[in-house]
Amino acid sequence: MARPLWFVDFLRKSYAKRVPVVKLTQVPLIGQAVERLLFKGDQAFFLPKDNVIRIHEAIPEPENTVLPSEIVDHFIEQASHCWIMNACICRQSNQCKDYPIDLGCLFLGEAVLGINPKLGRLVTKQEAREHVRRCREAGLVHMIGRNRLDTVWLGIGPADKLMTICNCCPCCCLWNTLPHMYPAIGERFSRMPGVHVQVTDQCVGCGACLDGVCFVQAIHLKNGQAVIDDNCRGCGRCVEVCPQRAIEITLDDPRSAERAITHLAPLVDISGNGNGHRERTQEASASKTGTLR
Repeated sequence: MARPLWFVDFLRKSYAKRVPVVKLTQVPLIGQAVERLLFKGDQAFFLPKDNVIRIHEAIPEPENTVLPSEIVDHFIEQASHCWIMNACICRQSNQCKDYPIDLGCLFLGEAVLGINPKLGRLVTKQEAREHVRRCREAGLVHMIGRNRLDTVWLGIGPADKLMTICNCCPCCCLWNTLPHMYPAIGERFSRMPGVHVQVTDQCVGCGACLDGVCFVQAIHLKNGQAVIDDNCRGCGRCVEVCPQRAIEITLDDPRSAERAITHLAPLVDISGNGNGHRERTQEASASKTGTLR
């Protein structure tokens, strides 16, 4: 049953308390229960921005590389229904001043038909592609995958009929709580396969990458140089802001994006034609042989 607006308003007003609530999951029994109830079967990837990626020189034929943004376009093309939220509930709750509040999540699949119509609207595939393009131009980072939590707060389902494309900013995103989460939950929201971020010797320790750039606080200064820890989700924001161009984000495989598609496709049936499992298997096979469009 679709959530009424009063419930969504309650979530907005409670958003400021998200970090203390998430920290409770660090208690093992609580974390295990939350994972089972709200995140079972989930997996999502944060996608690096197309403009910051460098293909490793040792990899042949980089011109055949599928860019991260094309992962989103692929699933939009496969979806039976596309739904754009009127606003980002995270930025709206935080009254964000730095990024557009009206650029909300994009949801794909049959389950969107149950969303309260006052929260957003059904759109065409072209409108969906235009929406994610605007999000990228605004500096937002895509997170794409299966996220059972969205079916819970929206009051829809089943979870395997909904794909989430969240457009995250560093200041308000719910997922900046990842460092405070029960580890098994945090691992379900990871960087795209094959993505590597490293600080080079050109780093002078200026600290430009520290101030409100990394939404999971994965960058620190150590001995006068930036260090990136395992919390990094590979979004590439630090690469963009570094004045010394001392941070690099690389793909170790020109088919990294296709590997991500292969991984996500079996988790969610967004086609709505009743043949999801068979088609997702064929799709995964096609991606491995390079026939994925």
